[in-house]
Amino acid sequence: MRWLPALVSLVALPLGSFAAKSSSSSSADRFQTFHTQAVSSSPIKLADASYKKLTSAPRDYSVAVLLTALDAKYGCQLCGMFQPEWDVLGKSWVKGDKSGDSRLILSTLDFTDGRDTFMSLGLQTAPVLLLFQPTTGPHAVPSPDPIRYDFANGVPNAEVVRDWLARHLPDRPHPLIYRPVNYVRWVVSTVSFLGVLGVIFKLWPYLLPILQNRNVWAGLSLVGILLFTSGHMFNQIRKVPYVAGDGRGGISYFAGGFQSQYGLETQIIAFICKLPTESP
Repeated sequence: MRWLPALVSLVALPLGSFAAKSSSSSSADRFQTFHTQAVSSSPIKLADASYKKLTSAPRDYSVAVLLTALDAKYGCQLCGMFQPEWDVLGKSWVKGDKSGDSRLILSTLDFTDGRDTFMSLGLQTAPVLLLFQPTTGPHAVPSPDPIRYDFANGVPNAEVVRDWLARHLPDRPHPLIYRPVNYVRWVVSTVSFLGVLGVIFKLWPYLLPILQNRNVWAGLSLVGILLFTSGHMFNQIRKVPYVAGDGRGGISYFAGGFQSQYGLETQIIAFICKLPTESP
């Protein structure tokens, strides 16, 4: 019976090789399927089943998944604010990488379509951006755990998230962000500018004497001098309050000390300075 272990080894070797090739082929097929969807519409929308299929191991590609809750009943303002930037990133990425050389799929899973996934991940807040790295292939990483983007600093723009992805995807193409031209904004701005020019041209005979009046410029200069000498610039830099409570239920118009003041205090001082004084 000494020949039995050798026979088992000979049979197991081709079976193991076939299984490895099969899993590799399955990963490549999955990437090609989802990449085809991404070319048509990126980031692609997922459900529980497609999320599990896309992120299942082994995989020789990367997956960036935005878990969000866009329905108004969930009251996620950050989700609604970030979604346009995520859409811009998805469209820009697939436009600059139509052949899929970066081996990255950008996708979105809304809470309405992925309740089971949210529960399995133990998520209590949204949005959450996860980056799943490859488990096989030349870009494989040791840890299968996804990398999570930190939204602590507020809503990032598409460029910031693109740079974050680029740092974690070395030696691959990193398409630049392409923002579509807002033609409506351009038309509105052009029409508004031409309208203002038309009004100025029509009223120019009446505006010119005012602009050439020395008294007008003297008055504006005097107002500016009084504002700035009384502390207006200090208020703008320090963001001081207009008034404050005095601690006894009343209102304090003047701040104590030499290093602080209130907004109304500036106006009072400016008014006092412009009062006429008696000559001796």
